[in-house]
Amino acid sequence: MPETSILSDDFVRELINVGEVDILVGVPTYNDGATVGQVVQAVRAGLLQYFPRERAVIINADGGSRDGTQDLVRAASISDLSVAPDIRALRTLHSISTRYEGGPASGIALRTILAAADLLQARACAMVAPDSPTLEPNWIERLLRPLLRDGRDLVLPVYRRHKFEGLLIRNLVYPMTRSIYKCSVREPYPADFAFSGTLGSRFLAQDIWTQDQGRYGTELWLTLSAIVERCKVTQSFLGTKTRSESGPADLVKAMRESAGVLFGSLEANFAAWSSPREPLEAPCVACEPTVSLEHSRLNRKRLYQMFAFGVSELEPVFLSILSSPTHEALKRLAKLPEERFSYPEELWVRTVYEFAAAYHKAVIGRDHIVQALVPLFRGRAFTFLTENRDASADQVEANIESLCQAFEQQKPYLLEVWNGRK
Repeated sequence: MPETSILSDDFVRELINVGEVDILVGVPTYNDGATVGQVVQAVRAGLLQYFPRERAVIINADGGSRDGTQDLVRAASISDLSVAPDIRALRTLHSISTRYEGGPASGIALRTILAAADLLQARACAMVAPDSPTLEPNWIERLLRPLLRDGRDLVLPVYRRHKFEGLLIRNLVYPMTRSIYKCSVREPYPADFAFSGTLGSRFLAQDIWTQDQGRYGTELWLTLSAIVERCKVTQSFLGTKTRSESGPADLVKAMRESAGVLFGSLEANFAAWSSPREPLEAPCVACEPTVSLEHSRLNRKRLYQMFAFGVSELEPVFLSILSSPTHEALKRLAKLPEERFSYPEELWVRTVYEFAAAYHKAVIGRDHIVQALVPLFRGRAFTFLTENRDASADQVEANIESLCQAFEQQKPYLLEVWNGRK
């Protein structure tokens, strides 16, 4: 039975009026008025251009915006489109906006959209980020076509990013996911992705929605679940990924939603990753180079200073988490002058694996463990920026590949410290 208990009565009535659909595109929002109108227009253009015969609906799940986001979504859904004069939808394209309770939380938004897709028995579903002004209509085709044409279960994005964007993904989430779960997906924590109705219904039925991963980092949990279940995963190149201008990123929040979820998944899926397993292929459709070299300003000195300060201030915490050799190595690093500082990839991998084992054993509060990784990541980010400051796109890719191999080569160490002593 479709799960409708989390959906308001008014929303359910709107969905019933729509009826069964082939395609559902979800747009989760919270105060995205600056960009969401443009995003919804691109989604509608993509559906009209590439899927004119399919029954389609756009679902906006809003977490309580105060900037008129929902009004902008509704306005964009009925305004004129500049697609092509000869392109017309052969079926009605519905667009619905609903406000969910308990937000803002990306996991609740995803659950709302999953429940709507389940009720409408959608064959294929896509999720698009509301704050991506570079989204093009062909993204919709590239996300949905592998589901409808090739019978894939999950389509993950591949973007072209500046070489210094996505540092947490490139230095932790991607290499660790690839090593632990033996599936080389470049964006395990996707902002724009697509999944079959069948996979969506199975994920909706998981018992995670009252837990942390059911509120934040849920997209990463979905990816890991699909890999563990040996689903048909593919990657699709979308193009350049940029975000709207906003304030500085909350690195503690990002670490909770990525490293925290990844560490938590190790417990839930221990049998899947702790024994020999064949790699799961995740081919990439129309892939192109993923690194661009535009100018970027980042404060490396600040990263170095916060690493050194963190190693000193958090010493009692690190004594609980890290082995003595790793802790001593970090203290030596913290004493180096900035011009000589380098956080080697082998030491970074050992650090991450010891944190994962400490999280498993709950040696202190798990949230404190995740937060304590933040200053150490800043040290690794400083090193990545330094190593790649003058690097070509190919050199950046080679350095990322080297880090991935270090995670893979040291995977036995994770198993060693998982149940053993530090």
